[in-house]
Amino acid sequence: MFKDGSRVLGYTILGIVALAVCSLIAVFAFGGVGWLTAPFRGEVDKKNRTEGSGAFRIATYEEFFDLCAAAQTAEQQLAVLQQELDGKPSPERAEKIRTSITAVKASRAESINTYNSKASQEHRTAFQDADLPVKLDPNAQETQCAA
Repeated sequence: MFKDGSRVLGYTILGIVALAVCSLIAVFAFGGVGWLTAPFRGEVDKKNRTEGSGAFRIATYEEFFDLCAAAQTAEQQLAVLQQELDGKPSPERAEKIRTSITAVKASRAESINTYNSKASQEHRTAFQDADLPVKLDPNAQETQCAA
């Protein structure tokens, strides 16, 4: 009788262990693999959304040209405003011109800083045209966008 009870207890413990092992296998087979590979899948997905995306590549390529052109446009606006200021306008107009010059200088600086910031981002540098400068010099009088 004691022998039969011992055997039942042994089978019960074996059943519990087998159930725990099967549960552990099921967790890893259905959810654990996804959990273990999440960092890798996240990196691949991020890369596919950026470097691997044709739309991203084209937009980034064009963005460098747009930012460089914005800096050049600001320089042209500054030249026109300075020319008007040199023409001895009325005091009220001269004040408006000086205010505009300040705003255009700030706009130019913003375009150059944005260009330089994006040019230093590793995932964007591959899409910068070879004819464009690596960085724009904010102290230069004239920005050169193409060689």
